[in-house]
Amino acid sequence: GPERGGAQHMSILVVGGAGFIGRRMIPILAAAGHDITCMDIDVATASAAFASLGGKVKVVRGDVTQFDDVIGAVQESRAERLINLSYFIGDLAPHVAFKLELQGMDNCFEAARRLGVRHTVFASSVAVSGQQSRFGERLVDESDERYGESQYAVNKIINEWQAHDYRRAYGMTITCIRPANVTGPDKKFGSIDHVNCMCQPARGKPVTFPYADTMRCVIHVEDMAEAMARVLLADKPRHTTYNSGGVTISLGELAVLVREVLPDADIRFEAATGGREKSGNFLIDNRRLVEEFGVQLKPLRQRVREVINDVRVAEGLPPVA
Repeated sequence: GPERGGAQHMSILVVGGAGFIGRRMIPILAAAGHDITCMDIDVATASAAFASLGGKVKVVRGDVTQFDDVIGAVQESRAERLINLSYFIGDLAPHVAFKLELQGMDNCFEAARRLGVRHTVFASSVAVSGQQSRFGERLVDESDERYGESQYAVNKIINEWQAHDYRRAYGMTITCIRPANVTGPDKKFGSIDHVNCMCQPARGKPVTFPYADTMRCVIHVEDMAEAMARVLLADKPRHTTYNSGGVTISLGELAVLVREVLPDADIRFEAATGGREKSGNFLIDNRRLVEEFGVQLKPLRQRVREVINDVRVAEGLPPVA
């Protein structure tokens, strides 16, 4: 394709692009001049999300569990890049979870293989690591053991194996990104205590949590989308796996940041302590991503204010200066 700013225009297929992260990542890729196809089962949400981008994003209905849908979208888009973001955070019936999360991922990898997609990316999760207590009080990096036990975590661990298997068998370039606790005003699934800690007070509602010392590693969805876009656009990243990292913070500390913006926020904790030892991996080494891709996270204080104001505007309330 033609050169712009030293980067090729590429054809990119985003599977599950109408979701929480995809809605932020696709505009970044479109702004860089790439040709984007969003395949999602929810065409209405996708079409509404990308309407303002004019003809830069093509939305196609597809079900990631159906191989014909996936390979059809890869063929039609002539994709040089594929990223799979379709998943369900939480527990599904095992049969459904297998189809969506394991068969769906295999469909993406096999379609990419058959049609010669040059670089395939998928979202794993911090959840693969399991509890922080497994590692002690130290940063966890991409080479560490994985102890995740939930359906979601184990399926992500299996996805990482699937990627390894395709690399081993075919020499494909498949990159795994492990987002930490992604936050944003419209997050509905997965870890949402950190979301509720900001969003409920923004709506003028009280919120209560079991422990003030529950730990999270928080990354704003826009920072996550930017990091994913950078990795996806690379021809061949140096590593197969990248932690997103984020800001390590307790819910109690997050409440302090919220009260800086909303002094009257009613945020309560049933206990001061007891959460830290139950927390998932929250000390995360993201040097690979930072050093190779120059990813810089915006300060959490700024992001807290943005999330609060995004919620207030959506609710018809005046933003906080």
